[in-house]
Amino acid sequence: MQFYDTVVLDGVRKTRDGYLVASAKTARTGIQTYTAGELGLTDRQPTDVIRVYRSPEEVFSKDALASMAHRPVTVDHPSEMVDASNWKKHSVGMTGDEVARDGEFVRIPLTLMDQAAIIAWEGGRKELSWGYTCDLDFTDGVTPQGEAYDAIQRGIRANHLATCRNARGGSELRFGDDNPNHGGQDMALKTIIVDGLPVETTDAGEAAVNKLRGMLDTAGKALTDANAAHATAIAAKDAELGTKDATIADLQKQVVTGAALDALVADRAAVTAKAKAIAPTLDAAGKTNAEIKRAAVSAKLGDEKVKDKSDDYVGALFDHLAADTGEADPVRDAIRDNVHNVNDATKVVTDARAAYLADLHGEKAAA
Repeated sequence: MQFYDTVVLDGVRKTRDGYLVASAKTARTGIQTYTAGELGLTDRQPTDVIRVYRSPEEVFSKDALASMAHRPVTVDHPSEMVDASNWKKHSVGMTGDEVARDGEFVRIPLTLMDQAAIIAWEGGRKELSWGYTCDLDFTDGVTPQGEAYDAIQRGIRANHLATCRNARGGSELRFGDDNPNHGGQDMALKTIIVDGLPVETTDAGEAAVNKLRGMLDTAGKALTDANAAHATAIAAKDAELGTKDATIADLQKQVVTGAALDALVADRAAVTAKAKAIAPTLDAAGKTNAEIKRAAVSAKLGDEKVKDKSDDYVGALFDHLAADTGEADPVRDAIRDNVHNVNDATKVVTDARAAYLADLHGEKAAA
């Protein structure tokens, strides 16, 4: 696991060549705090604080101290670990080989050789942060000093030393500044893209941005789903209205007016007249033409003659019976009775139409 740990320079001086030479406390024992996001932990919130213990046995081990000698110095932490393939790209100086224990700290000499890096130090970048790897043993416990911790660092190996602004190791780790004005922890900065723009932030800041991104994505999906549901509801309502409009159009087509109504009236009058001739006591009110014919045949020949028979069959029997009776014809009867008044003939037709309409209304009321 890769870590960044911040320390400071002291005993700073410049050589005749303009190099910056210093002696730095570059590591210490004890507990340092990290966020879960910095440690790459996914089983807890990115901003949760993890207390990591570095024991003297690990910090001052022979291999850990040896790894701090002849390490490249960089400006901030590069996005990759430094090795032979990218050393020229990232290095602005080098640590020395006189690595020694200084109380609870490790002290090491270093040299800044790059002019831009020296100017950055003079401008306030007066602290150092180790970039290193180690194994994390997530075994909680209490230090000999009585401090609780959540994990222990083991197998510490230094990779590079970066110039930065704030020390994670605390205000004691000053970089040639007798009156530091910083607040403790260093958070190694990284560049992330927010809405197409590069932003420099810490791991915790990146975790917060990613959390907000997740919330925005969730809200955006909810809005998209709501819009889709609304569109579906509108489409269903449009389909319902379309169906109703089609039904209304069909009903309007079924409304009989004008000449078609006159033809229906005449046909109704003829059927009623024939039925009365076959069965004088038949009541045609509220019946359809087919029902009138069936009732007339049934009254004349009995129910068995029409039971389970089609309307066409019953209609044929009806016409046959009507022919045998000489079917009533109001106009013919008027002429036969020497009624030549045109107005009387018109009245007969008018009365027949009125009777049909009355019957038709009766059918609707019954329905």
